[in-house]
Amino acid sequence: MRHGLTPRSRFLVLGRAGMDLYADPPGSAAETATRFAAALGGSSGNIAAGLARQGLAVSLLTCVSDDSVGRFVRRELERYGVDTTHVKMLADGSRTSLAVTETRIEDTQNTLYRNNASDLLLDEAQIAEVDFKTFAALVVTGTALAAQPSRRATLQAMERAQDAGGLVVLDLDYRPYSWPGSREASDTYRSAIDLSDLVVGNDDEFAVVADGSTEGGRLLARELGRQKTVVYKMGEKGSIVFDGVESFETGIFPVTAIKPMGAGDAFLAQLLASLAEERSMRDAVLRGSAAAAMVVSRFGCAPAMPSPAELEDFLRQTTAPQT
Repeated sequence: MRHGLTPRSRFLVLGRAGMDLYADPPGSAAETATRFAAALGGSSGNIAAGLARQGLAVSLLTCVSDDSVGRFVRRELERYGVDTTHVKMLADGSRTSLAVTETRIEDTQNTLYRNNASDLLLDEAQIAEVDFKTFAALVVTGTALAAQPSRRATLQAMERAQDAGGLVVLDLDYRPYSWPGSREASDTYRSAIDLSDLVVGNDDEFAVVADGSTEGGRLLARELGRQKTVVYKMGEKGSIVFDGVESFETGIFPVTAIKPMGAGDAFLAQLLASLAEERSMRDAVLRGSAAAAMVVSRFGCAPAMPSPAELEDFLRQTTAPQT
């Protein structure tokens, strides 16, 4: 895959960042919790934090509300080392996403508040302010495509990044509650895929883009892999990479998970960080899988993103996945 990433690469991540409120201590049900721990959340916020934890230069492109929640998100991004130049504060009554979640595997309940979501108000004027030539890669999470004006702005950002010669990465990140219907999602995703160099998604997400079936989704991923790199994730069964040059499967690392969230964000952040270290795609996928395993076995999502030293310690001490 042509990616042109190096350790000096700058990343621009586009999409949702929000506040997560975790029932504390871990294992508590939200409905009986007496306290909550706040953390940075949102798929794009998590990916940006994961890249920053790996020592890479990363900026976030999004909108948050000009209130205490939005300011919390911006402050946390900066604390992780994420540049917030392109985080726009909106004083228009919109709201930053807020998730009330639990750190447990069985009967996990997560409640997400996204009425009049600020991140979906990203517009073309904001895109016009970005100099895409200064970024080696644009990373887009699919939630940003779910509604206007964010959909138009996101597709425009992808076009401009492509024209500037950057790597365009699409994480399908399909959330049914964000879309009017699966047909609209499928059509929109196909437009975004056409503008992408690297597409990452799970079997359910590729099924939505295809014909609604797992078989159709896997066939679509294989066909797309003739023209671009596709990482097709299958949960506990690992993942398959299709990239025209070679196709290969990888497994997952065995860990005791304490929550199901954050794995995909950690996987993509570490995959890209590994490519920036000029590692092979196979090695990058394995390291992404390791980061995913670490995050599901630790508290929070952004707070659980591993540092380089933590990742290396994990790889030394944990059995490599079988394929």
